[in-house]
Amino acid sequence: MLDATLEILSREFAKAAWESTIMLGISTVLGVIFGLICGLVLYLSDHKDFINSRKLNSVLGYIVNVVRSIPFIILVVFTLPFTFALIGTKIGPVAAAVPLSICAIAFYARLVEGSLKEVDAGVIEAAIASGASKSLIIKDVLLVEAAPGLIRGFTVTFISLIGFSAMSGMVGGGGIGNIAIMYGYYRYETGVMLFVIVFLVLFVQLVQYLGDKWANNLSK
Repeated sequence: MLDATLEILSREFAKAAWESTIMLGISTVLGVIFGLICGLVLYLSDHKDFINSRKLNSVLGYIVNVVRSIPFIILVVFTLPFTFALIGTKIGPVAAAVPLSICAIAFYARLVEGSLKEVDAGVIEAAIASGASKSLIIKDVLLVEAAPGLIRGFTVTFISLIGFSAMSGMVGGGGIGNIAIMYGYYRYETGVMLFVIVFLVLFVQLVQYLGDKWANNLSK
């Protein structure tokens, strides 16, 4: 069994790791950028001293909640026509990155909103009383004060994407999780399954450690 496991891993693991890197790289970048924007708009539209638009907050919040309510594997299938229209294919790591990005944006947006709401209201009021512009308050006060929470939210989002990327293999996305499914489940190669599990556990632990350390450094 060991020889078969090593042979499969030597042949498939590097390719699968690269596919996972593409999926996670694209979805993480898009998720952080647009998730931060959406989360910021959700916060500002619900704050009396900024946008204060209940309609905008309700519409954007509803969209985010709808996306977060859909199980990821269903979201992958549902977005296949959009994925094909966008990049011209329904399979491969880039195609899988589309639903991953959508999921990451909605997921991170709520975490961003929560982190911003935890900022001490007194700090914002003091900045407003000092005559600082709204853009300056957002950039130099709000985001700076919320930075540790934003990093923790990023860590949680990235770890969630690792799990979601494994399900992308079910629709031709490839990746490390797909090795466990294809060989560990369908072909009863238990060694491959165990290797992937151990690898992912260690990788998630590393990501969590680095994320916590980064957030703690910003807190100081």
